[in-house]
Amino acid sequence: MQSPMPNEPRDRAPTDDPPYRVYRSGPKGGSGRSDAEERPYNLYRSLPKGLRARLRGEEEIEPARRRRDNGPGGDGRGTIGAPSLPWWRRRFTPRRVLTYLVVAIVAWLLLSFVLFMVSAQIQSGSVPNSVAAALTPGPNMLTSTDTVLVIGTDQRPPGSKEPGAFAGGIRSDTIMLWRIGGGTSRRLSIPRDTVVPIPGYGSTKINAAYSYGGPALAVKTVEDLTGVKINHLIIVNLANFPKFIDAIGGVTVSTGRICSEISGGVQNGGFSLFLRPGTHHLTGIQALTLARTRENRCNAASNDLTREAYQQKILNAIKGQLLSPGIFFRLPWASWDAPKAVRTDMGGLTLMTLFVASEIGGSAPTQILQDNHLPLPDVQSAAGQAAIRSAVGKLMNG
Repeated sequence: MQSPMPNEPRDRAPTDDPPYRVYRSGPKGGSGRSDAEERPYNLYRSLPKGLRARLRGEEEIEPARRRRDNGPGGDGRGTIGAPSLPWWRRRFTPRRVLTYLVVAIVAWLLLSFVLFMVSAQIQSGSVPNSVAAALTPGPNMLTSTDTVLVIGTDQRPPGSKEPGAFAGGIRSDTIMLWRIGGGTSRRLSIPRDTVVPIPGYGSTKINAAYSYGGPALAVKTVEDLTGVKINHLIIVNLANFPKFIDAIGGVTVSTGRICSEISGGVQNGGFSLFLRPGTHHLTGIQALTLARTRENRCNAASNDLTREAYQQKILNAIKGQLLSPGIFFRLPWASWDAPKAVRTDMGGLTLMTLFVASEIGGSAPTQILQDNHLPLPDVQSAAGQAAIRSAVGKLMNG
């Protein structure tokens, strides 16, 4: 006969309930129990898993329980059978929204970078091989300073009704030295009518060097004039320059009164621009017209030096637009059109470095090579040589 359990009343009938409870296990499932039954134990959440544990595939208990309780029949708080939370509250938590936002920003920037590199690769090889021999290799523009020669020619885009140079005899209407990199951004414009010695051709206007020997001879002529070694070359593409300006949302510049009609104005296949004195937000075509305005019917004193000043203002305006908050939403289009607006010896990464260095360097003051007494320096005279040394000194050393 089996002896009674300790503390068990001896007079308990065999049919009475035992002094303990028997818990029936639930249906075997993913967790081995029925969620409908009360847990006979307390569940304690462990500390968050570290990165290594996550990489090993370990999963925290609490997130798994939340996923179960937020499913059908759960209210999101572990209560079974209560009404479930709206789907948008379960899916769009603050942490998830922040994660989605960061991923979207990174993807947008990556797309812009890829478009820039592809466009730059398409444009590579657009300058003659002779240019590479004329240039002096320079350091990285993020940490050191390079000198870039910027040239704008009078070549007209194919199909244009505007008179001008289409093939042979192309001249450089814009000549600018840009000292850029390492937190520096300084520019020096050289008027196109400045008479200088051109190697192999004697003394004539400096813009003829491009016509005689292409960009390589233009590089050599500017180096002989200034004594500055040039590291990179940029030739502005007139056909695509307005597209780039439009892609970044236009530019804002301050001007006097402008009454400009280039090549007979729009009625004759040219360009027209009429502005009141003040600050204006210009489209791509308007910015290009201002950059080419040499004769201003509303200002008889306007000349080539005035045009050089407007060109530098436009470059500063481009930099300002690239730093504006709205440029983020235009980045893919701007990234695609930027390399197409220039012909250069620089590859995609170097050209990207130039853009970054220009943002770091800030807005450059307007500087134009000229004599103190003459609009154009006589480079053969003592005064002309002094003007060149002074201008180059400011370019190189600030």
